[in-house]
Amino acid sequence: MSTTINFEDFTKVDLRVGTIIEVNDFPEARNPAYQLIIDFGDLGIKKSSAQITTIYTKQELLGRQIVATVNFPKKQIANFMSECLVMGAVNGKDVILLKPEHKVKNGSTVS
Repeated sequence: MSTTINFEDFTKVDLRVGTIIEVNDFPEARNPAYQLIIDFGDLGIKKSSAQITTIYTKQELLGRQIVATVNFPKKQIANFMSECLVMGAVNGKDVILLKPEHKVKNGSTVS
């Protein structure tokens, strides 16, 4: 287990649901990854880089709802600016994306 945080720390993390609307190869990334374009409804469109190429094809990801942290600072990854962090469960070397059980409005908060 990592460091214990209090509830106030947790409330600072802005987790939202979004829909992947575009998936591109990312050959410049150090590790195999996709560039994702994600629609977060009223929050707008955000980009993310995700190392999920071993589990998911680009076609499987299109239209899929995901959970992401949207209030991290932007991060330069090779020639790409990542604007959010897609959440997933680490299973060995693979990452399994977290998603809502039922379709919800893009931008919905996760609590």
